[in-house]
Amino acid sequence: MELGQLKALAAAVLTGSLDGAARELHVTPSAVSQRLKALEAATGRVLLVRSRPVRVTAAGAAVLRLARQVELLAADAARELRTDGTSGAPVTVPLAVNADSLATWLLPALAPLAAEHRFDLHSADQERTSDLLRDGTVMAAVTAASEPVPGCRAVRLGVMRYRPMATAAFAGRWFPGGVTADALAVAPVVVFDRDDDLQHAYLRRHGITHPAVHHVPSSADHLRAVRLGLGWGAVPDLQLAQAAGPGGGELVELDADGATDVVLYWQQWRLNSPALDRVAETVITTARAHLAP
Repeated sequence: MELGQLKALAAAVLTGSLDGAARELHVTPSAVSQRLKALEAATGRVLLVRSRPVRVTAAGAAVLRLARQVELLAADAARELRTDGTSGAPVTVPLAVNADSLATWLLPALAPLAAEHRFDLHSADQERTSDLLRDGTVMAAVTAASEPVPGCRAVRLGVMRYRPMATAAFAGRWFPGGVTADALAVAPVVVFDRDDDLQHAYLRRHGITHPAVHHVPSSADHLRAVRLGLGWGAVPDLQLAQAAGPGGGELVELDADGATDVVLYWQQWRLNSPALDRVAETVITTARAHLAP
């Protein structure tokens, strides 16, 4: 496997197409296609499904991880070899993170590193971010999975606590007698997306399996939808400070015993990379300053 072939695979997955990879690498699409064919011949496996966007096969995921690791190590080495006193080209670090962390504590953690790093952030539910690690899409992830993905190490970050919240007007209309199974069965609930199980897990504890649901796939807009009275929702403590001021009603906690704790972990490749280790150190320090222990 040659470096140019590995770069072609990584660029194709990053951009979603062979044409996009050609633009990324400043070569022709034909050159990208030839490199990918040569890589598949070298491995004896089909590595890419030529769909739109392209996607890696199981074998392709293993080679993609190698391609990303080689790129990172090469960038680290180039930075160390510079003699002009500058840090050189920024290192690109792809990360997976759950939307609520992205909307609260993660970006302030990454901001001081922005001069020397480029971040390719993938937003996914905390239960699914480890899948992006496993298939080689990202080098590190904020995830709810404590068991390390093969080839990775895991560090506990802390707890993100979610509380069932609604506006006072919504609570008065739908829960006049308090939070009961009958009321939960008919009261609208705001859910992040179809992978978000926080609200559904709470409802299942009350015997409710088919609630009335609004899907709002944005962390900030999920909070805004709850504040506007579209429904009740599980809101993280870190966002409750944002629930004051203009833009919607003040929120009240529906169930003092209904909080859900999600333990978050930092998982990253077992790779001796100064760039990746610096990101890890900053993320872990910031998370532990903001999340509950």
